Amino acid sequence: MKIIKRLYCGLAVAALSTAAGAVEPYPSQPITLVNPYAAGGPADVLGRALARELEKQLGKPVIVENKAGGGAAIGANVVARAKPDGYTLLLGTSAAHVVTPLMQRTPYDGIKDFAFVSIVANQPNMLVARPTLNVGSVSDLIAKARKEPGKINYASAGPGSSPHLGGELFRQRAGVEIEHIPYGGAAPAINDLVGGQVDIAVLNLAASLQFIRSGRLKALAYANDKRSPLMPDVPTLAESGVTGAESASWYSLAAPKGTPADVLQRLNEAVGRVNGDPEYRKLMQAQGVDLWSMTSQQATEFVEKDQAAMRKLVESAGLTKK
Repeated sequence: MKIIKRLYCGLAVAALSTAAGAVEPYPSQPITLVNPYAAGGPADVLGRALARELEKQLGKPVIVENKAGGGAAIGANVVARAKPDGYTLLLGTSAAHVVTPLMQRTPYDGIKDFAFVSIVANQPNMLVARPTLNVGSVSDLIAKARKEPGKINYASAGPGSSPHLGGELFRQRAGVEIEHIPYGGAAPAINDLVGGQVDIAVLNLAASLQFIRSGRLKALAYANDKRSPLMPDVPTLAESGVTGAESASWYSLAAPKGTPADVLQRLNEAVGRVNGDPEYRKLMQAQGVDLWSMTSQQATEFVEKDQAAMRKLVESAGLTKK
């Protein structure tokens, strides 16, 4: 009898030890997707749509948290300092990973402190103007800007944002003097542009499309290498005589450095399935969003390449940190 009791005790201890050492398959709890921008902008629309689809693929809630401010640095730092277990992710952009760390001192390294899952989407920009500016084309805008240097201004979603650098790139390539007016996000920038407080902007097509269609903004040129299928009558900047001024907002899915490779792979595969879903693709195409799928290594290399390109632009604009 004593031998049997000892055997039972040994089996019970072994079972407990096995249970304690078992690792639950990922994911076993809700995931937080940090959006480093304010609610209502293009990043928020994309992030919430992506979160809904990832929930279906992963079988766990994906909760979007907006951590806006600091040129996307506040939200990016939250993720960089989070536990590297795959349960806190970042909807990253060039501003979060590249431009803001180039322009100011951030408490994180935009590349080294992250493990990239993939580059998930890209949104080309559109050069738009308030209708009351009375310019019908890029050439009209350039002529007006050269006639009145410094009087025309352009709105952006904040220093280092894609609209800011897109506007700066246009300024350089077109050879005009226009003034930068930064806002705290795309939504307030568009509100003032539509309201006539600012003159032009280089905005995501998704953010400006409804206002163009309603006549409240004038589309001058698409900042991509080919015309948008949503607005095929609008020429590209190159077709309008301004070459090398293409700009867009790319979006990454990133985790904290040290996140296990198998977790990154699980997320990468989920993104691939999401991007392959016909309904999701249709939704994104309606907003002028190009869906991208990359491996973790490809995504890292992409961000490094963007850093090299943005460094040149930021330095030429005199925006590098002191």
